Amino acid sequence: MNIKIISAFLVLALASLACGFELPKAPEPGPEVTEKISVSTPDSDNVNLKLAFGAGEMTLAPGAEKFVEGTATYNYPAFKPAVKTNGSNVEVKMGEVDFNVFPTFKGLKNIWDLKLGDTPMNLTIEAGAYKGFFELGGLALNNLTIKDGAAEVELAFSEPNPAKMSVLHYETGASNVKMIGLANANFDLMDFSSGAGDYTLDFSGDLQRDASISISSGLSNLIIIVPEGVNAVVTIDSGASNISAGSGWEQNGKIYTQKGQGPTLTFVINIGAGNVTLTR
Repeated sequence: MNIKIISAFLVLALASLACGFELPKAPEPGPEVTEKISVSTPDSDNVNLKLAFGAGEMTLAPGAEKFVEGTATYNYPAFKPAVKTNGSNVEVKMGEVDFNVFPTFKGLKNIWDLKLGDTPMNLTIEAGAYKGFFELGGLALNNLTIKDGAAEVELAFSEPNPAKMSVLHYETGASNVKMIGLANANFDLMDFSSGAGDYTLDFSGDLQRDASISISSGLSNLIIIVPEGVNAVVTIDSGASNISAGSGWEQNGKIYTQKGQGPTLTFVINIGAGNVTLTR
């Protein structure tokens, strides 16, 4: 009898809670808006640009006459971007949106199409689940930092970086990332870390000096492309990974080398499981 009474009280309590709890509603698209983004170059020798983006699609390219030029197209008011300038620091930021309460992104549009000027800068990109198309060739980047979630990104340095980049840092979740022309980035150190996903790192381009690359990844497919004739030393520390080295690579235990002329690319790869392919 006591058990029946307790069960009845539990049913009533749960019914009461259900009446007072509402599931989040899917955001409804509104009118499509396209806004111009225009930022003048800060008067400083050390300029920092941060692009804070949530979900959607972002395109970057060189060619702006000012520091930043372009458009933001969206159909949900909360996506409206804001520009903040504080001395040498510039931030272009998407509106505050709590994606934890978004049941779906279906029907919503959020597109940034931006061009950057030739001012030497430290560039930071922070994003969530999005598609990114980045052409950074010819930009004067002193440092580049990218942090994103589950992303699909195509990044290229089609022309050499006229500045000496100290660090290229890329931190991503479960993503699909392809980076082309990385020798043109002209970095001292590249630090790439990722979760599960597919990653292609292509080090073609004009390698002007020795560079170090640190890669840490979980369960993933990792393709490393080093052109023929470029000195490369790759140390791979892996769990249950399959390592495949193409022609031109020599193996000695965990170390793979390719002989060439000029500067050297030195890799240290830590991968939990998956596939690592070294190719030209």
